Amino acid sequence: MSFSDLGLSEEVLKAVSDAGYSDPTPIQKSAIPHVLMGRDILGCAQTGTGKTASFTLPMIDILASGRARARMPRTLILEPTRELAAQVAENFDTYGKYNKLTKALIIGGTSMDEQTRVLDKGVDVLIATPGRLLDLFDRGGMLLNDVKILVIDEADRMLDMGFIPDVEKIVSLLNKIRQTLFFSATMPPEIKRLADAFLINPKEITVARPATTSKNIEQHLVMIPHTNKRDLSGLQKAKRDALRQIIGQETVKNALIFCNRKRDVEIVHKSLQKHGYNSATLHGDMSQPARMETMAKFKADEIALLVCSDVAARGLDIDDLSHVFNFDVPMHAEDYVHRIGRTGRAGKTGRSFTLAWREDEKLLDAINKITGDEIPLVKLRGSSMTTFDIVVLSAP
Repeated sequence: MSFSDLGLSEEVLKAVSDAGYSDPTPIQKSAIPHVLMGRDILGCAQTGTGKTASFTLPMIDILASGRARARMPRTLILEPTRELAAQVAENFDTYGKYNKLTKALIIGGTSMDEQTRVLDKGVDVLIATPGRLLDLFDRGGMLLNDVKILVIDEADRMLDMGFIPDVEKIVSLLNKIRQTLFFSATMPPEIKRLADAFLINPKEITVARPATTSKNIEQHLVMIPHTNKRDLSGLQKAKRDALRQIIGQETVKNALIFCNRKRDVEIVHKSLQKHGYNSATLHGDMSQPARMETMAKFKADEIALLVCSDVAARGLDIDDLSHVFNFDVPMHAEDYVHRIGRTGRAGKTGRSFTLAWREDEKLLDAINKITGDEIPLVKLRGSSMTTFDIVVLSAP
């Protein structure tokens, strides 16, 4: 099946072809025809499956007829982070290049006055994070009763970040007669409850078992030995030594390195730079322009290693990321799926390494339980932490 079989317009098909795509992904095959028919969608799909295009492509065609009025957006897309919102906006620019649609990106870290001026002109597509959207609404910056299509994207991340009350408030402001597209990588009970409340007779689409990891990713677990768990600085140094050695032994084109704490993001980055690696940081304390500039450089291969926090890296969509390193085992098992899912995308293979010590056993057990597989273990062997070989103990 090709994109031309899905009922999309010639303008959209030409834009898709210009972007270098010919065959739709499974979620695109399943979702696009039903979105075009006006059905509500409940989609459960892991990251890297082409989910964003599954709703942006048909929305462009639906919006081709009609006109937006001042401060009354025709469609609304809710995203949990600024980076994801910006990523969706890029999709509309890419796939809507032959359509005369207007959009507004309503996120924190940018001028609210400028965003209000854009809304005053009327927009077809409003892409927003929940907090900034409610701020603008409360100031009288927009009306939401003309929204015909609502997209709630990355719903499980909304839950993790505490945005569900905001999402529920926003939905209460919308016209009940609308089309709702609801997407989540996982489907915990609270998310299922929201889906049941927001959707009417939805088409349910699941393209992978919830919280499964892509078969295109070669996973590795590295256990860092230690004798004194109270020597935290020594443990962290051992992890940094191991990280650099693995990077040195791997053919790393580009990589994300995840840390659980912002302070460790800076420490790991400085360690890498000290040893001659081309690295940068990405975390929530950075200004929005600085974050966007860093992401642009990383996508342009001007930065090889990006040390980041979970929230900051959520919007990075890179088809050819070679590696993901978990400097820390994630506190939430679902985050492991999201992290390593940054690699092994668009049919390519990727490699992930997770650094852990024995105190992480409960976190690792949670990951194994949610994914249904144990992370293959590799052993660090050598006379010191800076000279070791990687020996695979269990095959992927």
